[in-house]
Amino acid sequence: TGGPQALAVLFESIKGRLMSVPIFVTQHMPPSFTAILAEHLTKSAGRPCVEAKHGETAQPGYIYIAPGDYHMVPEKLQSGQVVTQLNQNSPENYCRPAADPMLRALSTIYGSHLAVIVLTGMGQDGMEGCKVVVANGGHVIAQNEESCVVYGMPKAVVDNQLCRKVLPLSEIGGYMIQQLEGKR
Repeated sequence: TGGPQALAVLFESIKGRLMSVPIFVTQHMPPSFTAILAEHLTKSAGRPCVEAKHGETAQPGYIYIAPGDYHMVPEKLQSGQVVTQLNQNSPENYCRPAADPMLRALSTIYGSHLAVIVLTGMGQDGMEGCKVVVANGGHVIAQNEESCVVYGMPKAVVDNQLCRKVLPLSEIGGYMIQQLEGKR
């Protein structure tokens, strides 16, 4: 709940920055709506935002949205390329797409180089995946309660002490720029 608007604000705040990495997004939406979301976010982000396709090679500077009714579970090939794999495995947390399968997959690929942002939303999807992320050395940022439309998903990661930072939506982009571009 409130996710599309929060994503637009976040991507607007990093426009032209963080172009050296692909960004993966799971937004709880039904089929056909995720393609429309990708079109809208392309405008906010000032970079290509696409509904992920099965087997597509992930490119730096692109944003990949999990299609409605499919989990997105990126995989690293022997060649070193990361590809977007899609499946219709059982829903998790009553959701498909769900964040947990994506986070488990990304943590396997990126380990301690993975940064996760949990934005406004109902339920606790993403919490179990964030446990894996933290165990593998990655870090998690959660949107604070005051700036959330619904403080469910961020609350789950905060309550389980999985966050490196809890920030207002307006500060998350700047923090990510500082963390990722500042370490070069």
